[in-house]
Amino acid sequence: MKRLLRQTILLTLTIAALVTSAFAAKQPNIVFIFSDDHAPHAIGAYNGWLKGVNPTPNIDKLAGEGMLFQNSFCTNSICGPSRAVILTGKHSHLNGFMSNGNKFNGDQQTFPKLLQKVGYQTAMIGKWHLSSDPQGFDYWDVLPGQGDYYNPRLISAKGPRQVPGYCTDIVTDLALDWLKNRDKDKPFMLMCQHKAPHRCWMPPLRHLTLYDDIEIPESPTLFDDWKDNASPARYQEMEIDRHLHLVGDCFGPVPAGFNIDDAKTDRSGFKNLARMTPEQRTAWDAAFGPKNAAMLKADLKGKDLIRWKYNRYIRNYLRCVKGVDESVGTVQKFLKDNGLDENTIVIYSSDQGFYLGDHGWYDKRWMYEESFKMPLIVKWPGVTKPGSVNTDLVQNLDYGETFLDVAGADIPGDMQGKSLVPLLKGKTPGDWRKSLYYHYYEYPSVHQVAAHFGIRTQRYKLIRFYQFDEWEFYDLENDPDELRNSYSDPACADVISTMKKDLDELRAHYKDNSDVSVRPDLQKKFRPQKS
Repeated sequence: MKRLLRQTILLTLTIAALVTSAFAAKQPNIVFIFSDDHAPHAIGAYNGWLKGVNPTPNIDKLAGEGMLFQNSFCTNSICGPSRAVILTGKHSHLNGFMSNGNKFNGDQQTFPKLLQKVGYQTAMIGKWHLSSDPQGFDYWDVLPGQGDYYNPRLISAKGPRQVPGYCTDIVTDLALDWLKNRDKDKPFMLMCQHKAPHRCWMPPLRHLTLYDDIEIPESPTLFDDWKDNASPARYQEMEIDRHLHLVGDCFGPVPAGFNIDDAKTDRSGFKNLARMTPEQRTAWDAAFGPKNAAMLKADLKGKDLIRWKYNRYIRNYLRCVKGVDESVGTVQKFLKDNGLDENTIVIYSSDQGFYLGDHGWYDKRWMYEESFKMPLIVKWPGVTKPGSVNTDLVQNLDYGETFLDVAGADIPGDMQGKSLVPLLKGKTPGDWRKSLYYHYYEYPSVHQVAAHFGIRTQRYKLIRFYQFDEWEFYDLENDPDELRNSYSDPACADVISTMKKDLDELRAHYKDNSDVSVRPDLQKKFRPQKS
């Protein structure tokens, strides 16, 4: 009797193991490579004005093996909120993380927790930027806050430590280590998230002179004067001219009497040089010292000085991108060498777009195209047609739902996005969204970008800077660079009227009951007043 019972138990366990193994074989692995502030027009596959520099051969190769989303957008163009939206599949006002100063409530429902319930092992490595400790991950090892480029501190469940080396390489190595040591009997979800190319744009030592021998194109709108915009565009603090710090951001020549503790450089890179080893600092100074001396000798002024700052900034930015691109190639090679590539979905994205001199700016935050758009490239072997391009309107709101759908997990009804799986299979559902909703909250704050919300369709965009009671309207078909605010054009009145109604409906649909009152007090406090 006991022998029969043992045999029955053994048979039951064997069947369960076979069922689990068969189910796991059907569940693809997911590798999500996520960078910070990587503008689509700094990816060759997106065919932007920087394509000729060839900044991203590995990411371009990934696009050739999968699907590139041409109309991929964020819901709130800033680092932490974008990450919170991805984790929860909910807009910022519902997940509670509306601005970088917030703290993410990890107790709420997130897609990694739901993946764990259907048998996935999950890992989060790299930039987290949500203040609280990660939840829903079997393994996590993250950068505190923004993180540092050189010799960064990392925090894991075991506590903090400092790791020698360059951040992008360290995050990549940690990701590969986890892949090597994971439970081989379970499908996995790996989130490999880089600091680069976030400000302060410190490239790896091997790339300090990359692009020195070529001319980098400049944005056609580098000297935009914002005369046709609503007033918030003129009162921001993100201009290459007035706000990109020559020393703190560009690592330019240090003027006599410069105070390294100047509050204006507190968020920038000059202090990060102090984290370098003597050997690293020597290599850094050897690369930039002669160029800084030449800049001082030239005594640049006006547009010449703007162009110098732009060129130093864009080269360092693209050098950081190069490190991320190498990481994508390294991860892809590991998957192939270890027989994982055929059953692993590889996604490349970034938390939002970024200004690369466009409109004379750096940073993000606006609902204008350069910061609203985010890259999204997905390789799904055997499912997604290689080299395909999708033009449907998608958002980071959709990522979590997509991961759950891929894994065969139920998508909770309170998640607000849509699974991209049908699109990845080459089919657009008849009820796919016709418009996107956006809301940025962080004002007054760093860069002084006014709070605003808006709606975008395939052709039109309507933005309301509600605290200042101002509107903007753009016809993206005829004005792709958004240089003509047509809100007051009588010919656009009917379209604007319809879009205002649609905007109200979207706000109701997404349950956004945020305070959008006009604030005359802010205008008086934060804007120069006429005498």
